[in-house]
Amino acid sequence: MKKSIMVLDANKEHCRELCDLLEKGQFTAFPLFSTDDLEKSIADSGCQAIFWDIDTVTADNRTVRDLTLKFPGVYFFCISKHPFHPELKDAICYHIYACLNRPIDADELFYWLRSITENEANSGKPATN
Repeated sequence: MKKSIMVLDANKEHCRELCDLLEKGQFTAFPLFSTDDLEKSIADSGCQAIFWDIDTVTADNRTVRDLTLKFPGVYFFCISKHPFHPELKDAICYHIYACLNRPIDADELFYWLRSITENEANSGKPATN
């Protein structure tokens, strides 16, 4: 069974490109364009990870912290073309698994997804499908 990944990006073209890339890598990708009903979407999709473009969909420390606490089995990633986000310092330090630069490097993307599988295997957590 393919593992599911949610892509949160208000830029529909970028969102679709990343979803297509993930699907080529044997993942099921769910596009999401805003945080409206985000919690419900996460719960309904049973996703393993979320790639959140913080340049197009606003994020704040509290929201990210609350989501990671509510969904501890979901890995949160940020995507941005900017190297620094001081307004998200706490979220990036404690709740975000990794930050990826835009444009997305496919090798880096799949490296991080493999690291999730390894992390789950090493921690004894069941892998999310």
